[in-house]
This record gives sequence, C-alpha cells and structure tokens, in this order.
Amino acid sequence: MQNNKLSMTDTLGLGFMTFAFFLGAGNLIFPPLAGFLAGENMSWAMIGFLLTAVTLPLITLIAVAKANGKVMGLLPPLAATMLAVAIYIIIGPAFAAPRAGLVAYEMGYKPFIENAEASFELAGVVFTSSQLFYTSIFFGIAMLLSLFPGKLLDSVGKVLTPIMIILLMGLALSVVILPGAEVAPAVGDYQANPLTKGIIEGYNTMDTLASLIFGMLIIDLLRKKGVDSPREQTKYLVRAAFIAAGGLAFVYISLFYLGATAGDLAVGADNGGVILTNYVNHQFGASGQLLLAAVVTLACLTTVVGLVSACAEYFNELMPRLSYKLLVVVMSVTCAVVANVGLAQLISISIPVLVTIYPVAIALVAVTYLTERFAQPAFAHRMVLSVALVFGIIDGLKAAGVDMSVFDVMPLSAQGMAWLLPTAITIFACLVVKRPSGEAVLN
Repeated sequence: MQNNKLSMTDTLGLGFMTFAFFLGAGNLIFPPLAGFLAGENMSWAMIGFLLTAVTLPLITLIAVAKANGKVMGLLPPLAATMLAVAIYIIIGPAFAAPRAGLVAYEMGYKPFIENAEASFELAGVVFTSSQLFYTSIFFGIAMLLSLFPGKLLDSVGKVLTPIMIILLMGLALSVVILPGAEVAPAVGDYQANPLTKGIIEGYNTMDTLASLIFGMLIIDLLRKKGVDSPREQTKYLVRAAFIAAGGLAFVYISLFYLGATAGDLAVGADNGGVILTNYVNHQFGASGQLLLAAVVTLACLTTVVGLVSACAEYFNELMPRLSYKLLVVVMSVTCAVVANVGLAQLISISIPVLVTIYPVAIALVAVTYLTERFAQPAFAHRMVLSVALVFGIIDGLKAAGVDMSVFDVMPLSAQGMAWLLPTAITIFACLVVKRPSGEAVLN
C-alpha cells in the first residue's frame, strides 16, 4: 500500500482547489442582496448565512473524512442510493452547475455584447443566441478539464485558483476602502428574523450538499496522489476544509458589506449579481468590469469542473457500463441545455427543492458525528433522516407556495425551519434510549 505524503505546496493546492470548487455562482450572487436587504441587521444575517454557507460545509467535509467517504453507509442501500442520486442531480445537471454557467454568462459576458437578447425557437424551447453560444463554450471547456480528473489538483488548485484569489482580494479591498453609501434600515424578513433568514439564504449556495460530494472527490484525488492511508486522507482533507472555509468566509463578509453599503446601486436589483456589477461599474468603470468578469468566470468554471467530475465519478461507480468520459460528456451537454432555461427560473425552482433536501443533509452530518454514541447506530440514522425528510417536505411545499398553514403552530415554521425541533428531539431520543439487554443492534 502506498502511503505518500503531500508537500506543503500540494497541501495548499488541495485547499485552494477545495475553495475553488465551492466558490461558484451562489457564493457571488446571494450575499450582496442579503447584505442590502438586511441593512442595519447585517451582522445577524451574516452570522446566519455563515452558519449554513461556511460552518456547515466545513463540518460536513470533516464528517466525510471521519466516515472515510461513507457517510451514508448505515442507511438501507436503496435509501442511500436514492439520497445520493438526488444530491448529485441537484448539485450537478439540475441546478448548481447550470446556474454557475448562467451567472458566468450574466456577469462575465453579457455586459460586453450587444443584441444579447436575439433569440430563436427550437423544439418549442426559446433560446437566446448569445447565451447558447456562451454556455456551449463554457461547458465545453469545463468538459475538457473534467475529462482528466488526475490533473484537477494541478490545473485548478495550483493555477486557476491563485489567480482568482488575487482578483478577489482586490475586489474585497475596494469594498472596504470605497464603500458605496451608508447602511440602510433592514427590510422584509430581515427586520424581525435576520438570523434565521440568513440561515435560509445560506441554503442557496448548496455548499453543504456539495461538501458531501466534494469530500469523496477529494479522497479519490488523494488516492490518485498515492495517499492511501485513511488517517492521512483525513488529515489532508481537514486541512483543505479549513483553507476553503477561511476563503469562503473572507468572500462572504466582503460581499455582505458591499451589499449593505450599496445604496442606490442596489435599487431595483433582483439578485446580488446586479448589485455587484453596478458597484464595480460605478467604482472602476470598464476596467473594473473586466476584473469582475474574470473573477466570476474563473469561480464558476472551477465549480462546474468539480461538480461535473464528481457526478461522473459517482454515476460511473453506480453504472460501470457507462464510462467516466462518456458521463462527463453527457453531464456537460445536459448542463449546457439546462443553463438556457434562465437564471431567475432556475433560482425559483431550486428554492423549494433545497428547503426540502437541506434538513436531510444537515441531519446526516449530525448523526455521522454521533454514530459512536448511539446504542443502535443504523436505526438512529434511519429514524433521524426520516423525520428530517418528512418535515423538510413540509417546509419545501410551503416554499413552493402550497398552503401548509395547518403546520404554522410548529416552532420556526414561519421561518421555514419546522424540521429543526422534531429532528433534534429524534436525535436526543436515539441518544438516551438504550438497547435492551440481549437485543441485536440493527445494522
């Protein structure tokens, strides 16, 4: 068995690669709008956002390392497969990857072209010509990078990410040195519940779901580097997780502050990408727009490469007859097609889905850490995740506009977190209820 060790440069490259995989579309478009709407309550909203967009992904990566990549190992095989497939589809071809391509188009390409709205209809679907052209090129490049997963650490971690970090640092410094306006009063849900609203907004980054996938991808990359010892894999994965978490926190705090001080630059904006674009145009003009385009394009590209690679790896293991390279091509083409649905439509469709699945992912992380403390670990995993799913569905239906007022009596239901208390009670019950003497443990 090989037991290679990574050099300091390789370890930093692994951390930068992990950061780059996470830093994509949602990480750039949601914090500025949240900061603008939270206004004077920005600090509480930011804390909530950082909980679900930084802390949870961090502890999820560590949980994946702790379980040696098998966080769903105690679930029934069919349930584990269904949950994994759902997560991979959500962060892959259905939402996260196409959204990244769309944000790269909206912020990194569209501002520089004319006649961006020229469109045509094909098979009953309306396509914007410039958008179709850009997404085809974008996902084509992502496909080429994803076809050679063994080179990901070198191409993403050591080349693309350092460039992106330098550009982000320049943007962050400008936000502090050149704030737009005074912080305004909070609006909407940020007036009464800034903390819980920030927590829910953090769902939109999809980073906790991505952590379950990226953790396994990183372990596979470490194996390709000759690091076969589970202990060494855990050590390097934890280091990479802390590097990524530090980078994400730096970006989010900067973008929250940008949104909170945007003033008139944010008037009429329906997403944070508009606020970010307006700010850069106002402060730096055309050169700033080029800088922003480079940051956004690199951020979204590296994320898509990670997502496409991870999805192709998983479905190759699930269906060995389909080669990894074929799956990369299929995933990339699917992402390009879905990306032409439109950014606003994708975001509106994804919110109910995320509100449903996030409680299950959070519960999975919690029980992974508590596995040794359960008298019946497999039973506890199944019960806790079942409860989280049931109440997550209730919250998801409510987010989709279905009348679920009968559940309004539940704590935190108004904030879209009705799942939290029942799930916590189930975890506590599984911790305190001991296995009767002589009874076999459910495995």
